Amino acid sequence: MPHLQIIFENKDYIVVNKQAGLISEKSPYEDETVENQVLNHLSTSKPHPYLGIIHRLDRVTSGVLMLAKKKSILVKYNELLSQRKVQKTYLAIVKNKPPHDSGILKNFLVKNQKEKRAEIIENSTKNSLNCSLSYRLLDQNEKGYLLEIKPKTGRFHQIRAQLSHILLPILGDEKYGSQQTYQPLSICLHAWKLKVPILGSSEFETFVAPLPDNAFWKHFEID
Repeated sequence: MPHLQIIFENKDYIVVNKQAGLISEKSPYEDETVENQVLNHLSTSKPHPYLGIIHRLDRVTSGVLMLAKKKSILVKYNELLSQRKVQKTYLAIVKNKPPHDSGILKNFLVKNQKEKRAEIIENSTKNSLNCSLSYRLLDQNEKGYLLEIKPKTGRFHQIRAQLSHILLPILGDEKYGSQQTYQPLSICLHAWKLKVPILGSSEFETFVAPLPDNAFWKHFEID
């Protein structure tokens, strides 16, 4: 299994570059998770360390993940997330050309519990949630088109579903219509940046996760 990649760590939290294929939280059905990896790391210097998942990434998604080392820190950052004061920026590779170089997608989303996928519908219903994101075309090459994506809401599978809805399924995402193969338990979706408020300050800090080290990402230019 992939090793733990630490981006930043202090007394309050730890930020890691999650590898695709792992789930974020401990599970009785998984031997290796990001939470297990981080707990093993923390246990080398402190017995029975506290660890709280501030936010999550899908198994198939790689990138920046922030975990709290204190309950009070978990509560504070969960509040900031709910207030939409945390900015997430993703990168995605799609095979098809986007209709525009940039845009905003606004949709209604429902969760299909049976198939464990999100579906985009035309009109609001009692079970639907609004979802919104902005995208920008950064580069293109023989592998496809590289998009920068900033979700405005945090819905289940919303990036994957919204891009698929405009015929831009993420490369390797068979669940949402991709015809291209990628790596096992992975799609070309990477949580690139996480901009968070510095507690007790009006300033922010941004954590950046290095891109996956494979040929699909290697030759794109990112500004």
